[in-house]
Amino acid sequence: MAPDPGPACAACGARDLRLRHRVAGEAGQAGLIPTTDRYGTALGDLLLCSACGHMQTHPPPSAAQLRAGYAEAASDDYLEEEAGQRETARRALAHLEEFASPGRLLDVGCWTGFLLDEARRRGWEPLGLEPSRFARTYARERLGLPVLDARLEDAELPAGELRAAVMADVVEHLLDPGRALARVRGWLGPEGVLCLMLPDAGSRVARAMGRRWWSVLPTHVQYFTRHSLAVLLGRHGFDVLAQTTAPKAFTVGYYLRRTSGYSEGLSAALVAGSRALGLADRLWAPDFGDRMLMVARRAPQSAAERPRSDARSA
Repeated sequence: MAPDPGPACAACGARDLRLRHRVAGEAGQAGLIPTTDRYGTALGDLLLCSACGHMQTHPPPSAAQLRAGYAEAASDDYLEEEAGQRETARRALAHLEEFASPGRLLDVGCWTGFLLDEARRRGWEPLGLEPSRFARTYARERLGLPVLDARLEDAELPAGELRAAVMADVVEHLLDPGRALARVRGWLGPEGVLCLMLPDAGSRVARAMGRRWWSVLPTHVQYFTRHSLAVLLGRHGFDVLAQTTAPKAFTVGYYLRRTSGYSEGLSAALVAGSRALGLADRLWAPDFGDRMLMVARRAPQSAAERPRSDARSA
């Protein structure tokens, strides 16, 4: 019997993965809360691909564990931070609109629907996918948005009907991001555009902080760099058009509360200080360079569809 070659890289498909960080924590649904502050903890160790620089959790959580965790996910903090989320959404839409005019827009993992609501105000026809009952109910009942009770893997949409799609803080949570991109590509029309936002594991901050980086979380399965994400997009039928950093806007108080993942005492002191100075409720979008936004266009053919002659090297 041939030896087990080990897991394949989720970005490039290579089987040359080695241990980068031993950060495995206790598996469990509680670890899948999307807003957890358990920095430096994952549900498996982090393996690094020697070919493309991608990192991924191994062993990954099960599909059933992910389904249960995201169905029950809820966060009142995010509702309280509506103004910042809308500001972040407007910035993302501005980048997207450099390459696509308004039409049918799908937000995969739309959460409470703030981005879709902002898109609707700009002339887009919104549609969302959201597995969380909490978030989906808010988007439907409070904002009147069409949001399907479906995960990307299970959703059924007509082929070629979308002008654009957004995946904000989504692909890093997926067991098979390549399959997800292939599905989205099938729903996009010719020249359809995809906008992704996610943590950048190749950034200076991420490399300097290592396993203590605030984006090393139980809920993250994949850790993309700009290069490994571009590789994945190319393999699944997308041409990268633009990339930049993507800071998130939240209140100063929210950001300072999130430092409790490192030190609860320091966090409490910082929050108290910000309140005393009247800064706690101000919006802040610090750009640490460790979040990326990438815009890509649906290519006429995916790598799997291209003739073999196209793939020959010179």
